[in-house]
Amino acid sequence: METTTENTNPLERRLDLSVAVDALKSAVEQRLKRIGRTLKMPGFRPGKVPFAMVKQQYGAEAHHEALNEALQEAFGKAAMESKLRVAGYPRIEPKETDSTTHLEFVAVCEVYPEFALGDLSASSIERPVLEVGAAEVDKTLEILRKQRVRYSATERGAAKEDRVVIDFLGKKDGEPFQGGQASDYPFVLGQGMMLPEFEAAVEGMKAGESKTFEMTFPADYFAKDLAGQTVQFEITAKQVMAPVLPEVDADFARTLGIEDGDIAKMRAEIEGNLKREVKKRIEARLKDQVMEVLLAANPIPVPNALVEMEVQRLIQSARQDMEQRGMKAKDFPIQPEWFADQAKRRVTLGLILAEVVQTEKLQAKPEQVKALVEEAAQTYENPAEVVNWYYAQPQRLAEVEAIAVENNVVDWVLARVKVVDVPTTFDELMGQKQV
Repeated sequence: METTTENTNPLERRLDLSVAVDALKSAVEQRLKRIGRTLKMPGFRPGKVPFAMVKQQYGAEAHHEALNEALQEAFGKAAMESKLRVAGYPRIEPKETDSTTHLEFVAVCEVYPEFALGDLSASSIERPVLEVGAAEVDKTLEILRKQRVRYSATERGAAKEDRVVIDFLGKKDGEPFQGGQASDYPFVLGQGMMLPEFEAAVEGMKAGESKTFEMTFPADYFAKDLAGQTVQFEITAKQVMAPVLPEVDADFARTLGIEDGDIAKMRAEIEGNLKREVKKRIEARLKDQVMEVLLAANPIPVPNALVEMEVQRLIQSARQDMEQRGMKAKDFPIQPEWFADQAKRRVTLGLILAEVVQTEKLQAKPEQVKALVEEAAQTYENPAEVVNWYYAQPQRLAEVEAIAVENNVVDWVLARVKVVDVPTTFDELMGQKQV
């Protein structure tokens, strides 16, 4: 018999289970006989230990195993008869009974939610629009040049982008304070390595110059004893070096992997890479919005058992990440509640996506998977080898299939919501700050 519990979990079900005493006794006896056939005990030949001694030593274990097996079988049968899609594992509790022929139990379990997909027609999604052209290539080239910057000594005063080397001594109420002193300290002006007021004082200084100035630390400064305090700094500029960017020439092209140094070929490769990256970022933003739309349109309950399993998976992933970073995960007390919201969101999305895919038949097609593999392979030197690498392992291909399925879901949602094209800038899409 199936019943729904009267609590706040609408997915919880209770199933009555019954195990025949005689059948259980028989199962226990069969287990003990199997153990007895190979049991070794001092004073007896293998397999010749008296049944009473086998039962005395292994009876409790055999009874526990036989009962668990009987309950699993009974639960599976009851769930099938009730047509339940069980999520996670049941909690089985004994029931009081007057019966001498049967043991009675109740299995408490959760089921997958049944729901109809919500209406998406009132939802809207913003689609970033960006055409990659010469300006974007130029901007990327400038970034690549700055990544390869070198510095040359200059006699002028220090300016933004210059690399300076200084000695400094900070005093509070006339006394040096902890962390306020350094010698031959290098940093690049304008990169935010030092507090703005400190950098402003360094700007304009020439190599060999010294100066003293007052500075007030921000009220929210991390060192509480200095937060909001006014101090005095003595600074000596040891070196001022101006940035020297490489010219965009054949040598520069070779540093980017263009063997023959062809600048036009370099620009074409940069443009191709940018277009792929822009496409990927636009798709990622659309996918994020699609997931939010699906969540908003389908406020479904989720099985706690699945959320708890996902929490454990996230904890394990966090521990592995910490260990890869050289940290000792066992020394860091990871709390399950840190992952509760994330786990619930992932489980909810998983259930919704599964329903969309099944209902709308959005499974990945072989040609879709092949196209994704070939697209990914284009960024490598030998695309054919990469394609073969993907198809050599089912697990690798399964990851691509999952992406294809998500893409199908995104297309399905975009066809049912209002899509607003929003022009965007290269910096905004790439997450870069204007300098």
